[in-house]
Amino acid sequence: MFAMILREGVVLTAIGLALGLLVTLGGARVISGFLFGVGAVDPSTFLMTAAMLLAVSVVASYLPARAAARISPLDALRAL
Repeated sequence: MFAMILREGVVLTAIGLALGLLVTLGGARVISGFLFGVGAVDPSTFLMTAAMLLAVSVVASYLPARAAARISPLDALRAL
């Protein structure tokens, strides 16, 4: 149960990061006019942003997964 919930959160985040990267690369020309001192396609900025979002996603998935792992499946079904 714990691994399933954690995996689902990380997979959804990875899909979102991939789609966001594609949209950002596609719109690099548009946003290049707003950036000063950083290139529109700066790999270190993309990498650090993706790493931070992934770390936040892991923590946000870990806390509910830990809570769900503590509850018996029978108790969860009885509460419905």
